[in-house]
Amino acid sequence: MVADKSADVGPLRQVGRTIGHAAGRPIVGTARRIRKATHAEGAGETGLGRLIELHAVNGAGDMMITIALASTVFFSVPTDQARGRVALYLLITMAPFALLAPVIGPLLDRIPHGRRAAMAATMLARALLALIIAGAVASGDLELYPAALGVLVASKAYGVVRSAVVPRLLPRKISLVKANSRVTLAGLLATGLAAPIGGGLHLIGPSWPLYGAFVIFIVGMFLSFSLPHDVDSAKREDKAALLPARRRPGLRSVGPSVLHALQANAALRAVSGFLTFFLAFLLRDHAPAGIRPELALGIVAVAAGIGNAAGSVIGSWLRARGPEKIIVVVLTIALAVDVVAAVFYVFPAAIAVAATAGLSLSLAKLSLDALIQRDVPEQVRTSAFARSETAMQMSWVIGGAIGILLPLNPVLGMATSAALVLIGALTAVRGLLGAARRGTPHPRVA
Repeated sequence: MVADKSADVGPLRQVGRTIGHAAGRPIVGTARRIRKATHAEGAGETGLGRLIELHAVNGAGDMMITIALASTVFFSVPTDQARGRVALYLLITMAPFALLAPVIGPLLDRIPHGRRAAMAATMLARALLALIIAGAVASGDLELYPAALGVLVASKAYGVVRSAVVPRLLPRKISLVKANSRVTLAGLLATGLAAPIGGGLHLIGPSWPLYGAFVIFIVGMFLSFSLPHDVDSAKREDKAALLPARRRPGLRSVGPSVLHALQANAALRAVSGFLTFFLAFLLRDHAPAGIRPELALGIVAVAAGIGNAAGSVIGSWLRARGPEKIIVVVLTIALAVDVVAAVFYVFPAAIAVAATAGLSLSLAKLSLDALIQRDVPEQVRTSAFARSETAMQMSWVIGGAIGILLPLNPVLGMATSAALVLIGALTAVRGLLGAARRGTPHPRVA
């Protein structure tokens, strides 16, 4: 009897193993291809590949939370009520953030030897906050806003630390712009993959995307500690100042490139915030004939995402020899497209504006990161990133507020977008071109 049972079980086990190997082979193969791509050109040896994978996890988790909040704050109510909810969301979350943001940089400066722990802490904080939001997201009560603020602050803190550690993991074969674009592109791809998954989870229940975010951020917490110990090595760090400094290095003391690049990025970030809300409300009430509002908005969102991803891909092809010129070029392109859209507005013009905004902001941000990493001394670099992220986030909020308050006239909207880009061009282009002509030392850019 025993022998017969063993004979029966043996073939079953063999069949089970064969099926398991066949089912797992695509997953293992995909994982190996992803690891090969993220670890190419020396990124695996320096640890940049692990940072790229961590940023992908970060992007996926943030997308899950965004889907849950958007379904509550925006899509679940009529347009007039949605505008009020969105305005309230900006007020409740961003007003305290404006007060807390200046603290983020100095706080991170005080823990230069714990950057892996700092990134892990931002992951854990968002995981726990996702569970808190899950309890309130179905009803849309105001109790979800403090938790949303915490998610925002934790996300920005992660971004500051991540940007500051890229130069420490830079392989000799990869430039700063290319490294930044790889990291950003990984986050975009993960966001794109997480969006339909989050939408599917939302069909189960409004809290399910937040449960998914909890799992993702817990994984990110453990991945943070897989980064090499070089990430935690930071000697004699100090705070960056946006004004001239006699006793310690500040942003202005390293040349005008960073400040002018920040001005340009602030303008483009304001355009991003403006278009996000203006087009969302415009297409809800004035969708093109034959297209449902949800589909029209989805098309514009996809166009912006493609533009953003294209900017990251283009950035990976460029060398970090001329980030100033890259910013000037994208400002010019964005201004030209916005002006044409204002003069000849049709729905495809809105698609073109969204795609151009995504492309321009992506390349401009990559260039700003490269300039900070190139020109700002390491002892003030973390604070520099914190201050730049704060300025750009507040610019996005200002642009978003304009988009909420502006009458839903498409020509007026495109003209307003062009005006915001023009402000950035007038304040930054001359200084950027002058800095590019004078030339700047390029320590460790390629």
